Amino acid sequence: MTDTDVLVVGAGPVGLTLAAELRRHGVDCRIVDRLSDPQPHAKAIGIVPRTLEVWDTMGLVDRVLDEAVPHLGQIVYVDGKARPQVELTLPPEVPYPFATLPQCTTERLLTEHLARFGTEIERPVELQAVEVRPDAVQAVLAHPDGRTERLSARYVVGCDGAHSFVRKAAGLTFDGDALPELYMIGDVELDWELPAGYSMRSVNLDENGEMDDMLVCIPMGARRYWLSMLRPNNSQATPAAPDTGTDTGARTTTTAANTENSPTTSDDTTLGSGSGKGPDLGQIQAVLDRLAPEVTTASSLRWSSAFRTSHRLVDRYRNGRLFVAGDAAHINPPIGGQGLNTGVQDAHNLAWKLALVVRGLAAEELLDTYHAERHPVAQEMVNRTVQHARNVRQVGSGPLNGGAQAEMMLWRQAQLLVSYPDSPLTAAQTENRTAEAGPAAGHRAPDCRGLVSDLAAYPRRLFDLLRTPRHVLLLFAGPEHASGQGAEQLEACASAAQRAAHGLLDAYFITAADVPQDTRPVGLRPSRVRDADGEFRAAYAPQDGEAILIRPDGYVSGRFHPATPERVAEHLRHTFV
Repeated sequence: MTDTDVLVVGAGPVGLTLAAELRRHGVDCRIVDRLSDPQPHAKAIGIVPRTLEVWDTMGLVDRVLDEAVPHLGQIVYVDGKARPQVELTLPPEVPYPFATLPQCTTERLLTEHLARFGTEIERPVELQAVEVRPDAVQAVLAHPDGRTERLSARYVVGCDGAHSFVRKAAGLTFDGDALPELYMIGDVELDWELPAGYSMRSVNLDENGEMDDMLVCIPMGARRYWLSMLRPNNSQATPAAPDTGTDTGARTTTTAANTENSPTTSDDTTLGSGSGKGPDLGQIQAVLDRLAPEVTTASSLRWSSAFRTSHRLVDRYRNGRLFVAGDAAHINPPIGGQGLNTGVQDAHNLAWKLALVVRGLAAEELLDTYHAERHPVAQEMVNRTVQHARNVRQVGSGPLNGGAQAEMMLWRQAQLLVSYPDSPLTAAQTENRTAEAGPAAGHRAPDCRGLVSDLAAYPRRLFDLLRTPRHVLLLFAGPEHASGQGAEQLEACASAAQRAAHGLLDAYFITAADVPQDTRPVGLRPSRVRDADGEFRAAYAPQDGEAILIRPDGYVSGRFHPATPERVAEHLRHTFV
């Protein structure tokens, strides 16, 4: 008998996302954080389109859109001369753009969202020890009144940042290094007239063509900017010693005495090791005077810091009943806002799998797919951002500054190319599919509009159908499967899939635009929508009678043509007991 299903350690964006998703999936959890109050700082601010899609699935995106601001592109200057402007423009079928949102606001919105499920953050509560047993984890929590609580949880997930206690308790390594440059950041207001929604990057190069001075300004609202600058006297600064986080000794019990005393301050500590006091307004103004493209005055300094950028990656995302996510698993140079977004998607991937196992609907082996899917994503992200950081020093421009691969890089920065083609949960393809043939199994399920149902006077988006903690089965019917035996075959697929998924599956019968509207799949139990504008066909390129299975985290699990009850049900058994 356990006290809770899952103990979430750390209440930054990653831990809050995980806790909210566990609750949405019907799982009990507790979330603790060692800080008395959430930090009021901007810190990680970049929000990529894929994360907005995740928050759409969670039912949170409307609140985010009310407070975030668009990030439209970047204005670039090298040695005071304008370079080609970078546009962060995605095709219209991508529902959300790049955006910026201060981390403190992100945490507030997620905290409010979590509270709707009746779960509150417990502060200041510190995890002091864990003992992993065959059937549970025994945790020791220290409360602010001096009380020590012994808690039994089925699983513990460390979302507790770069100095993660849970990672060390799990005996995971955290290998990597620090880049040589020292940076300063500041959250200020600027009175210039640069276009709203655009960041500004200005660098000076030395005689060897390498960067020796830099200023980046990212918009966060009306005249409010997040500034990143090279620290003066760079070579003379002495950063704090980096934390390797390595602990490979075999053990079942870990206490707080095994860890550093450094506080966990954020779920997106991509800034790396602290290296001193942050700049004041005078120091920030000196950088602006050197590098800003027009005369401007900085004011209203909310927060500043100094740091050395680190990059590290955990060797495993899981050891038995202990998991890590976010900065507890990976840290990287803060280029393109990748760290926080990767962490949020770690949590989104893990939550639905934990929920199925906790509820007895999936085998324990399902949890191994968390590492199998997310570790390669983090490894690619860390490698890419490190390479970009090194390239920036050489060429003095951003990673999206033109070139033949600029569009592909933009999609990668948006995290819309994340996929799991080799996952054990991905069905093998029965035919070769090109990019024009819609998303293959393992790839992100794109949105589309123009789905019309009998009981709504307005068109719906596909994402409206995917806003559920369940799997979703899309059954496409052209002329041959809109009625008669073809329709009955699709109905049998839906019934078999719902049985295999223990009822945790929604099925939709999508009829092609060229099917007469008076054609009805008589007796069908799946909900019926019509692809009135042909956008579903354009996005997915389905064949008549094809079934497309989408996971709760918005990835295509399998495509089946011809769809048969046996094939669909057999595939679902890779997930469900």
